[in-house]
Amino acid sequence: MNMIENEEKITRALLVSVDTGDFDAEASLAELEELVKSAGAVPEFTLTQKLQRPESATFVGSGKLLEIKELCEAQELDLIVVDSELTPTQIKNIENFTDVRVIDRTTLILDIFAQRARSKEGKLQVELAQLKYLLPRLTGKGIEMSRLGGGIGTRGPGETKIETDRRHIRRRMETLKDELAEVEKHRHMLRRRREKDGVITCAIVGYTNAGKSTLMNTLTDAGVLAQDKLFATLDPTSRALKLPGGVSVMLIDTVGLVRRLPHHLVEAFRSTLEEAAQSDIIINLCDASSDEARVHLSVTNDLLESLGAQDRPIITVLNKCDLLDGSLMPLEFESCVKISAKTGEGIDRLLEAIENNLPVRMKRVSLLIPFSDAGIVSEIRGNGTLLSEEYTADGVEVEAIADEILYSKLARFEK
Repeated sequence: MNMIENEEKITRALLVSVDTGDFDAEASLAELEELVKSAGAVPEFTLTQKLQRPESATFVGSGKLLEIKELCEAQELDLIVVDSELTPTQIKNIENFTDVRVIDRTTLILDIFAQRARSKEGKLQVELAQLKYLLPRLTGKGIEMSRLGGGIGTRGPGETKIETDRRHIRRRMETLKDELAEVEKHRHMLRRRREKDGVITCAIVGYTNAGKSTLMNTLTDAGVLAQDKLFATLDPTSRALKLPGGVSVMLIDTVGLVRRLPHHLVEAFRSTLEEAAQSDIIINLCDASSDEARVHLSVTNDLLESLGAQDRPIITVLNKCDLLDGSLMPLEFESCVKISAKTGEGIDRLLEAIENNLPVRMKRVSLLIPFSDAGIVSEIRGNGTLLSEEYTADGVEVEAIADEILYSKLARFEK
């Protein structure tokens, strides 16, 4: 009996972009290369065409389409990835002419999210976004209706039968929405509980691959996967962080952002993003070593503004500063907190900035409370944080954390 070892074939891709002048096509194409790598494929070649507007039938001009066909045949490429959202007709026409599978930017990002989702909520959100994207693309797909994953690796909700129709898709979408509503209700209850218990939340937001997971690990030893690729982690993580002053906050890691993030995903992950936007403090983390640092900050700020987070304290943090010459730092970045999550440089300044932006200024105090006033210890337990207490001959020695109101009652007992 002969044993045959199955080897997974590496997908070799051609990346195609049309530069209409509406956005930085070169930077977007470079980002698309990273997305393709994150999805597990190899971006072998890139082609760009300048047009006033994409061709309605084939996205690119006839001459460029012939060039794409010849390049795919000569190099035996497996996949064409287009740096825009395509119509079903455009995908069908390009595939028929080149005889190569075609996906667009939205399908690629959805595929990456499907690969990365681990929690129940993350999987539900991704599946809902995929179905919303698939629904208007059912017409004319014929046998390809079975290709629900459609991306690199075809991860996702799973294969469907050819006879799957819109009614079935809509029914599944309604089920997903109901399940997500229950998850969101549970998260809302947790948020209400944290508010009742006085838990201070601090969310890390920012562009994908800015180092959010690395910072989370540095601050809390959370054990979150940290890799140099886009969307290495997708599911949000929460961990307790004790500040130097003794106050503990809940640190929340969030999904990364990219420019031109598909609106299907923004809508699907809106509840998760709103959780970050409603935090007491927001850390806007940016990769300072990137040439696109200003754009990345702008993308994050625009999203936070759309979620109504303008009234929250936002700490702008520049990460990976160990890769930069400080003298070359742009002037507008001077007021930002500069750190390296990998080496630990500047972490003390970040913690100080968090403490300075706490919603209620907290103070750590050492007290000697006479036995005649020992009842105030119960008030510290109820309205502050009692770190330690020891009964001595002179009274109760207490270490505590108190807000300004409670401290006004305790100041006379301070040692």
